[in-house]
Amino acid sequence: MYFLADFLFDGNQIISNAFVEVDTDGRILAVGKVDELKDNTISYQKLDGLLMPGFVNTHCHLELSHMENKVSTGTGLLPFIKGVMSLRESEDKEILKAIHDQDQYMWENGIQAVGDISNKTDTIEKKKSSSIIYHSFIEMFDLLSPKLTERAYEQYRQVYDKYQAEELRSSAVPHAPYTVTQDLFQQINKTNTTKTTISIHNQETEAEDQLFILGKGAFLTFYEDLNLPLNNFQATYESSIHYIMKHMDPKHRYIFVHNTQTTEHDIAAAQNWNEDIYWCTCPNANLYIENRLPNYQSFINQNAKMTIGTDSLTSNWQLSILEEMKTIHRFNSYLEITELLKWATINGAEALGLQNSLGSISVGKNPGLVLVENFEIGNIQNCTAIRLA
Repeated sequence: MYFLADFLFDGNQIISNAFVEVDTDGRILAVGKVDELKDNTISYQKLDGLLMPGFVNTHCHLELSHMENKVSTGTGLLPFIKGVMSLRESEDKEILKAIHDQDQYMWENGIQAVGDISNKTDTIEKKKSSSIIYHSFIEMFDLLSPKLTERAYEQYRQVYDKYQAEELRSSAVPHAPYTVTQDLFQQINKTNTTKTTISIHNQETEAEDQLFILGKGAFLTFYEDLNLPLNNFQATYESSIHYIMKHMDPKHRYIFVHNTQTTEHDIAAAQNWNEDIYWCTCPNANLYIENRLPNYQSFINQNAKMTIGTDSLTSNWQLSILEEMKTIHRFNSYLEITELLKWATINGAEALGLQNSLGSISVGKNPGLVLVENFEIGNIQNCTAIRLA
């Protein structure tokens, strides 16, 4: 089958008046300019808009899909976390239906692969049958409490083992620097025996750096309210990302998620520690929780590799990468659309280790094909995404 489009994004650049040939399984057989076609007798589908590879969502919590509209917006991170902790439990039927519905929603909206945070096994059956390629991050935390470390690790190790037994792509990961002790970091390092992708929430609230730099701030009260006072916690006098770098194994590929408080100095330090780092932005979630976005220019200045995530329906209005792109560009119109498309496709595929099959339209790959309607080179606000293959 041939598709002819006004514009085509191949994973690197936007090409006008282009064609793509795919087989019945969606594998790319040929790509190029329409005027390069030699055979005038071929049948084709003419498309109005931008033809592009499927989106890659590098940060989602599919298992929280049943919590849509249940946590208030604009509260700040710590009240938000308390809200999630108090509302997470629901009937299994409700949880599984929401998982099914949102997996289908992401597929229909052009998402080809997802980096998904999993604390439980609720999403395993859907991931086994889904058209989406998932890499599951089995997230571990002990709330900075050494007395909880062993029990927490055993609990999440059981989840990790079930994913491994089902031969689903997965890795053990820490939740965030403010919820993981040094000992739990070590356990996570030992669990990931071969190179993989590690995801971690990073610097999404001012209180996080206050805790590590000064040993003060709202996290002290947060843990006191949980009857887990940080009596033995010692400030590191550095931003929280340095705590991560000190205790995680740099042999792996990393996705740092959110990064609204991350400075250019932090970015440079991290990329000096490990060249294989990706920085995931979830703009709608950042606005939902703390009404703040990262300073994208700082990442561009350091040639950082950016990706895009949706977070969960607990902290978002929909699981759509196109809607995330719109939000980024609405508040940062200096960013080139081509650059945002790279964040949403090939960069995400590389971050999940899927670049050999996804993320770009090139011969031999099966990246999924998405048509972005109403596309303009400098404006994506009126666009919609339709899956073609």
